[in-house]
Amino acid sequence: MKLTVLGGAAAGGNPGQGCSGYLVEHGATRIVLDLGPGTLPELRRHADFRTLSAVVVSHLHLDHTLDLGALRFALAYNPVKPPGRIPLWLPPGGLAWLGRFAAAFGEPGKEADFFPSVFDPSEYDPDAGLTVGAVRVAFRPTVHYVPCWAMRVSAGDGGRDLGYTADTGPSADLAPFFSGVGVLIAEGNAADPGPEPWDERGHLTFAEAGDLARAAGAETLVLTHLWEERGIGAARDAAAAAFGGRVEVARPGMSLGG
Repeated sequence: MKLTVLGGAAAGGNPGQGCSGYLVEHGATRIVLDLGPGTLPELRRHADFRTLSAVVVSHLHLDHTLDLGALRFALAYNPVKPPGRIPLWLPPGGLAWLGRFAAAFGEPGKEADFFPSVFDPSEYDPDAGLTVGAVRVAFRPTVHYVPCWAMRVSAGDGGRDLGYTADTGPSADLAPFFSGVGVLIAEGNAADPGPEPWDERGHLTFAEAGDLARAAGAETLVLTHLWEERGIGAARDAAAAAFGGRVEVARPGMSLGG
């Protein structure tokens, strides 16, 4: 599998960098995990957005979903038309959320067709997982401020899997779910945990991201969901000290595997 980072900033974006979005390719299968603000332009650098195999959304926060609207307009109005509707897999409750999105931005009287005109939207069953082309996506609930699901992507070719924490606090106990992954995309939001109780906190610290990668036995940690103002180098150093393995900081266009 090949991973290409489309964005790795925390909510709001960093200079020259959008929020969460990751392109995963295996053979002819191309799926996007989350599509936060500023990620569509980067996606267009690496793949034909008209022929994606699927977009899979971890949770319904703006910094993981906003460019679904941008992609909708690109699919609808770009002079080169897509060959068909793109599967859009949303977490439970996602279809109602998509309807509210359409109500805000769709033309009056055409809201019902705003997204279905270009997407084939469905809600995934986190317990059942998904098969998209040549890959399998499994889900595990995280601890966040809205329902959110981590993902494990498998190609079934004997290669190591890809893990993605989405947004999570440390009490989610995701290490067993990610056991043995080759690449773990893990959020790290701050140097210290702040005042929230451990079991209610919805984000990892930099060191906790490293701890998770170490406990899972990951080969490479891709540290993401970062604020530039908190120091990208400091974030990497803290994660690396806890992990003890290879750490990459998510940046647009960075690729691993292939």
